[in-house]
Amino acid sequence: MSRRPTPPPSRAPGSPASLRSANQLRVVTLLRESPDLWTQAALARETGLAPATVSTIVRELSEHGLVDVVPGSGRRGAAVRLSPAAGCVVGIDFGHTHVSVAVGSLAGTVLKEEWQHTGGGEDHREALELARSMLAGLGALEAAAPPIRAIGLGLPAPVSEEVVESDAIFPGWAGVNARAVVEDFFGVPVVVENDANLGALAEHRAGAARGTDNSVFIKTSAGVGAGIVVDGAIFRGARGTAGEIGHLTLDDRGPACRCGKSGCLEAYTSTPFIQRQVAGALPEAPVAADVDEVVAAARDGNVAARRALEEAGLHLGRGLASIVNLLNPSLVSIGGDMARAGDLLLEPARIGLRRYALDLAADTPVVAGELGARASVVGAVLLAADSIVLSPSG
Repeated sequence: MSRRPTPPPSRAPGSPASLRSANQLRVVTLLRESPDLWTQAALARETGLAPATVSTIVRELSEHGLVDVVPGSGRRGAAVRLSPAAGCVVGIDFGHTHVSVAVGSLAGTVLKEEWQHTGGGEDHREALELARSMLAGLGALEAAAPPIRAIGLGLPAPVSEEVVESDAIFPGWAGVNARAVVEDFFGVPVVVENDANLGALAEHRAGAARGTDNSVFIKTSAGVGAGIVVDGAIFRGARGTAGEIGHLTLDDRGPACRCGKSGCLEAYTSTPFIQRQVAGALPEAPVAADVDEVVAAARDGNVAARRALEEAGLHLGRGLASIVNLLNPSLVSIGGDMARAGDLLLEPARIGLRRYALDLAADTPVVAGELGARASVVGAVLLAADSIVLSPSG
C-alpha cells in the first residue's frame, strides 16, 4: 500500500499550493525510497503525473539544489536523484524530562542522534541551549558540516498555529510562538508539531503502522498523548488539540492532574503514577524508581511493580476504548517510556480495551511501537525533510 506523507499544517487542503506541494512530494517519495537514478519518464509513470508536471517539479527542485539531474544518452534522457550535497535536516523532541536531537538526510533517514535526561521545568531558552549543545556534540553545527535546511520540532503539548496552548501542560513554552523563537535561535526554517503526532507519523511511515491508512499512536511517558492518522494523514483538529487522550476524565473524584482537573487518564498511566505506586516497595531502587527499574523488578516477580503496571495498563485500555469506539483505527501502537514494559503493560491494556470497547472494535490490535522512545524525534526528522520538499523556495 502506498504511503501518503503528511503535508505541513500551513498548506490549506485543496489550494494550488497544497496541490503543488503534494505533487512535489509524490516525486520525492520515489526518490527517497530508491537510491537509483530515475528517468523523468519513469517518475511520471510511477506517480501518475503528467510528464510536463514532472519536468517542472524536477526543474524547481534542481534550481534549489535538492536533486541532481544527470545527463543521459539516447532515448533514456536525463536521470534524477536526490542530491547528497543538498544538506541535512534536524529533528528536536522536547519532552517533559528529556531532550532528543537527531540529524537526518533529506530523505528523512536518521543519521545520528542523542538523548539526554533533564530535570524538568526548564524554560524554552534553557531547553534550546541544551539542544544546541547536543547538536554541536554531534558535529552538526561545524562550519564544514552539511548545511541544515530545516528543523522539525516536537513539543508535548497542544500546539495551535505554532503557539503552545497550555501553561499547565508545558509551562516552559506556554504562549511561546515556537516556530518564530526556534527559527531566530538557529537561523533556519522550522516546522512545529505535537510530539505524539510526530510519533504517529514515524510509526505510520517506518514503524508498526506501515501499510495502514488509519491508526493511533499513544505516547505514554511523563505525559500521555495520542497521534491520530486518518486516511494516511495526521488529524490535528480545528486548533491542533486532537489526540489529547491523556486528559480524558476517568473519574472526576480521582487524583489531581497537572492540567488542573482530576481523574485524567494521564494521572493513572504516566510514569509519575508508576513511581508513586512503587515508592518504597523496591528495596534495590531509590524511592523515585525510574521506569526501567520498575520493569526490571516486575520481571523479577516484584508484586508491587507488577500490580502498578497492570493497573496502569487497565486504565490505558479504558482510555483506548473511547478512542477506538470513536475512530475505529486499524491498529493502536504504544510508544514512550512506558512502552518498555512490553506485555506487562500491553496485555492489561488489551483487557481494558475489550472490557470497555464495542464488540466490533474490541479486537483492535494494540502493539508496541517499533521505534520505541525514538518515535517522536524520528517523526521530527521526517517532518523537516517533508518541509524542505514542500517549500523549496524557503
